[in-house]
Amino acid sequence: MWLDDAFIRANVDAVLRIRLRNGGQKAVPNCPVKLFVGTKQAAALQLTVPAQEEVTTAVRIRLDGEAAQQCRVELEDSPVVFDNAFYFMLKPSTRIRIVEVGANTTLNALYGNEPLFSYQHVKAQLTDYRALTDANLILVQEASSLSTGLRESIRRAVQQGASVVIVPSALPASRVAYISFFRELGLGAIQWQEQPAGKAPALQDVAEPSRQNPFFKDVFVGQSRATGLPKAAPVLRWSRSSNDILRLRDGEGFLASFSSGKGNVYLFSAPFSQGYSDFTQNALFVPVMYRLAMQSYQQEQQLAYRLNDRTFAVNLSDNASNRDKPEQVFHLRRDSASYIPTQRIQGGRLILDVPPGLQAPGFYTLVKDGRPVSTLAFNIDKQESNLASYTVAELKQLIGTAHPNIHVYETGAGQTVAAQYKATRVGTPLWRYCLVGALICLLAEGALLRFGERRRATPVSQVSQAA
Repeated sequence: MWLDDAFIRANVDAVLRIRLRNGGQKAVPNCPVKLFVGTKQAAALQLTVPAQEEVTTAVRIRLDGEAAQQCRVELEDSPVVFDNAFYFMLKPSTRIRIVEVGANTTLNALYGNEPLFSYQHVKAQLTDYRALTDANLILVQEASSLSTGLRESIRRAVQQGASVVIVPSALPASRVAYISFFRELGLGAIQWQEQPAGKAPALQDVAEPSRQNPFFKDVFVGQSRATGLPKAAPVLRWSRSSNDILRLRDGEGFLASFSSGKGNVYLFSAPFSQGYSDFTQNALFVPVMYRLAMQSYQQEQQLAYRLNDRTFAVNLSDNASNRDKPEQVFHLRRDSASYIPTQRIQGGRLILDVPPGLQAPGFYTLVKDGRPVSTLAFNIDKQESNLASYTVAELKQLIGTAHPNIHVYETGAGQTVAAQYKATRVGTPLWRYCLVGALICLLAEGALLRFGERRRATPVSQVSQAA
């Protein structure tokens, strides 16, 4: 199962897709399927799944409140019943933390009114960089100066998975700081374009966005063409990038993304200020900036895990990580069973090894210091549901003659595999016949002794009578 939207909002409908696969040789008509969200049954339907094929259906669900919900999908597939439930967790998404670094709060109206975002503005001259540590998206908005501490804090945040959007400043005095900033983020050769002295910047048209670019998925739904494209006077130029999101008509980049550590760097080639761009007044501004924010979102934990996974990771809050007490360990508990997996914390993420004894699917509570941290859902390996088998001829051909220690036994003619094994490997058991023979010999010996004593006693009595 999976969700169409990466963001789950409380009290808002979401589309959940369920896929069933029939690994058998016969079609399954009207297979009953039930969906449970928490303790309530959210949907009940019947699906016909052809043999060796998959069927996907969509179900609308709604989460009430901000708490995480234990969910499961159940189906009826007798007589194989060990894998008829899939467990997963649903929790409303946390707000995307956005920090704008610049002189003015230009993006407050864009992000501040949307409940999905948590917006904060800071000056470029700040000395407390804790706001940058927890940010999902950092917007460097035409900052005239970039201190060494600010650049280092942003670099560390990007290395740990955050995204940064850089809107360059047009001031020549800020170029040295930006060049150092680009180098520290691992960007390629970024060149500055010289502007003619005493002349207004030459605006160029932005080319129509490519609909095949995944960045613009669902942006142009129902529109035949993008209208009213913006204009920009670039002050930066680059030769290559990870993804050219927007280009100018002459082929140069206007917005591009670059990979850096675990995060991404998005770079505009022109400032947003008047005279250099009208992008902020264009219809593309809102969807592009929203998409930049949404792509910076990091899923706190997966909806479900597999028991055959070697390791899995869970994002931790500051309270859960509690670096002051590193000796405390995390437990996985279910009912009376408790497991202590191999664990380590890296960059605010808890990385755990699946304990060997953890074999039952279901919900497990992640506990630290006796307090629940999160609830995780585990399911069996997909391969466990594959009931395909080999014929005896296929198995013998697969083994071949290279493995003389492997033998294939075929049932039939009323003889079990165990009987075949005894007949071919053990042979006919003779201990029963040996035991019967020993008993016969003992009986014969006892009879001989008894009747022999009687024959020796008869002559002696006769002699006594004669005397």
